[in-house]
Amino acid sequence: MFNLNINEYDRDVYENELKDFLPETFIDLHTHIWKNTFTPQGDSNGGATWTHLVADEMTSEDLIDAYRQLFPANHVIPLVFGGVDHSVSECNDYVREEARKYGFPTLLRTDYSMTPDQLETEVKKNGCLGLKPYLTNCPPYVPPKELRIFDFLPHEHLEVADKNGWIVMLHIARDKRLRDPMNVAHLMEIEKKYPNVKLVVAHIGRAYSKQDIGDAFEVLRHTENMMFDFTANLCDDAIRACIEAVGTKRLMFGSDLPISIMRMYRITDETGFYKNVVPRGLYGDVSGDAHMMESDEKNITLMIYEQLRAFKRVANEMRLTDTQIEEIMYLNSKKLLQIGE
Repeated sequence: MFNLNINEYDRDVYENELKDFLPETFIDLHTHIWKNTFTPQGDSNGGATWTHLVADEMTSEDLIDAYRQLFPANHVIPLVFGGVDHSVSECNDYVREEARKYGFPTLLRTDYSMTPDQLETEVKKNGCLGLKPYLTNCPPYVPPKELRIFDFLPHEHLEVADKNGWIVMLHIARDKRLRDPMNVAHLMEIEKKYPNVKLVVAHIGRAYSKQDIGDAFEVLRHTENMMFDFTANLCDDAIRACIEAVGTKRLMFGSDLPISIMRMYRITDETGFYKNVVPRGLYGDVSGDAHMMESDEKNITLMIYEQLRAFKRVANEMRLTDTQIEEIMYLNSKKLLQIGE
């Protein structure tokens, strides 16, 4: 069930901090829809667990209503794909049906075992703009800590994507996240070997703390095509480092709805390990998840607002122009999705 409860503090954050900062129209490049009646995918291979605490489904109607409540003065256009914990085929079928109903641009959730012909057929049948591989859709025998990009995004899939000029929305794996040398090497390999792939590195490579960045952008700044979204990323340092490396024309906003309705803010320790600070008791017993921490504070807003607060801080610090802010929130994604062309 999806349940969004906007309170007075949330309204104050939106009205006084975000409404005038955000463009009237913007694009959410990273959203999930699915139903809880779909077949569970089974055992996870390396995904986070706290993301399951917010909602067990999000229908297209839930998504539309969430935007209405979260951003009453804005028009939000979502890029939509299926949830990550349920049947790939059921999710893709549902996304196709809802896209036809509401006109959403979409990506196809993939599985490593799909043949190139299957992939091409499904993307074209479903009217998708590209692929959404996910780290849990990989060979089950690969240990999560050793998972490579090409285990769940095989070269055969990249060859088809390159041939067709598709978007590939990539959530990288491995404990070191963006700073992992193997991740950086494989990202550069995709950049050089598949120049027609419109690669979006989701979550700024899962760099949720300054330590997660490492020296990755010393290499990635030399890319020409690679794009990034700051989906579910509340780290000022990561957003700033990305803009410093590739500018404002290759970074985009995504929410990761529904998980970004979690009521939380994020802290990190001296090692860069992050914790989501949530109201005590709101999400049940969270003691078993090392990334969760409870607080008795009264004024804790939503993750999506905290994410936009972080972007606003960086924009102010870097003195981004209104046009540069609009590029990140709207124009870059508009060009990528070929909206209005």
